[in-house]
Amino acid sequence: QVRLQESGGELVQAGGSLKLSCAASGGTFGNSVMAWFRQAPGKEREFVATISWSGAITRYTDSVKGRFTISRDNAKNKIYLQMSNLKPEDTAAYYCAARGTGVSVTSYANDYAFWGQGTQVTVSS
Repeated sequence: QVRLQESGGELVQAGGSLKLSCAASGGTFGNSVMAWFRQAPGKEREFVATISWSGAITRYTDSVKGRFTISRDNAKNKIYLQMSNLKPEDTAAYYCAARGTGVSVTSYANDYAFWGQGTQVTVSS
């Protein structure tokens, strides 16, 4: 059982930067594909970024390419989401997810077995 805890969300002005962290405990974090998803009020949860167990492979949704960077530190059991040039449309609750089984990166929420509680990011215009 992998337990995930996000942190780092806050209110930031448009054009600003923010770094989210996700701490994992239990299970085998170092072997798991990880991802960030987000959900804005009244909208469905959407994929943001994913990273392979080694960190060698990353994928992003088009709207954040060039602005967000996902990374991981397996020694610390953490993943990160560095966000820059933030826009009001980035406002959402951001969730960390662990795939558990399976070695391929994926953007489908149903492929991820473990989820954190989320951290709120609000971007003011």
